[in-house]
Amino acid sequence: MNNCIFCKIIKGEIPSQKIYEDDLVYAFHDIAPAAPVHILIIPKTHIPCLQETEPTHQALLGHILLTAKKLASELGVAEEGYRIVNNCGEKSGQTVFHLHFHLLAGDTFSKLV
Repeated sequence: MNNCIFCKIIKGEIPSQKIYEDDLVYAFHDIAPAAPVHILIIPKTHIPCLQETEPTHQALLGHILLTAKKLASELGVAEEGYRIVNNCGEKSGQTVFHLHFHLLAGDTFSKLV
């Protein structure tokens, strides 16, 4: 997608604070963090949202979650706990229509489900 901000970040057209990259995903610090640790994990393939995934994306989705686990350990938040969030669609709060998962940690999140 030519106008997708996350696609531009993956291509290096927009700067980001990258913390991880492999053949399938790119992870970086959120520019407006909602928690002390707030990382975005995005697939390099443009998929608008979770609802647009297909059975062929099963390995990619698993890879994203295993990457979140790895990053939580590397960031030192795995033992205290962390949250993985995905918003799907405008009414859920999704603002960038490129599939992404938030890794949040360093807060109790007591008011959230």
